[in-house]
Amino acid sequence: MILITGAKGQLGSDIVLEMNQRGIDCTGIDVTELDITDKQAVHSYLHILKPNCVIHCAAYTAVDAAEDNEELCMRVNKSGTENIAIACCETNAEMLYISTDYVFNGEGITPYETDTPTEPLQVYGKSKLAGEEAIQRNMDKFCIIRTSWVFGTNGNNFVKTMLQLAKIRDEINVVNDQIGSPTYTPDLAVLLCDMALSQKYGIYHATNEGYCSWAEFAQEIMLISGNSCRIKPIPTEQYVTLAVRPKNSRMSKASLDKAGFSRLPGWKDALERFMKQ
Repeated sequence: MILITGAKGQLGSDIVLEMNQRGIDCTGIDVTELDITDKQAVHSYLHILKPNCVIHCAAYTAVDAAEDNEELCMRVNKSGTENIAIACCETNAEMLYISTDYVFNGEGITPYETDTPTEPLQVYGKSKLAGEEAIQRNMDKFCIIRTSWVFGTNGNNFVKTMLQLAKIRDEINVVNDQIGSPTYTPDLAVLLCDMALSQKYGIYHATNEGYCSWAEFAQEIMLISGNSCRIKPIPTEQYVTLAVRPKNSRMSKASLDKAGFSRLPGWKDALERFMKQ
């Protein structure tokens, strides 16, 4: 049986759907069912449920708000993750942990390998790296999956924001010097289900194929939706945020290739499927 935390979120909900479509026994929980920051509660829940694998999607993901709420962000992403990892180790369960491109410093133009030295620039990135380290410290049977620019049906995301803004604006300023890969949650869910059944442990990078800037992503959203709203490319310096954003979010998929996992489809194909849905 597979346990999915954060099951009401953007990615977690699609993992539950994928598991159900495959006929795999799974349980999805969210904060209302289990507070992952409560170590005793996590211990009791996993010892009673005894899952074979935990796909840990639950996280504090408000990147800018994290700068003013570091203690809460760390409690959820570091301590909460460690609570899950310890309980998994005690019950001999595997663990899949969803991490982020924000563990890197965002410099250069070369895609990051899984063993590239980490250097997060913001509280969110530091908290997710701390989660990675907690798992590696406490477990042997784990997969760490770093992803980026996630969008799907549930929850807020860049695609929905652009479509909403396009209803009220003729032009939207979008940064053009941050480069990465959008990731469609149903596509990532397929890979995560494959990983959960594989026992191929390690660190992986998983996004839809191809790179683009946020401005190029936005332009494609307008093109597919048939929207006349103009996208004005601007440098990062003209779009001030509390948390530093990485300019380079490119990640190598060599780890997927080596393990024999299929890469995700191209991001434009994924965006078209999302828009049709």
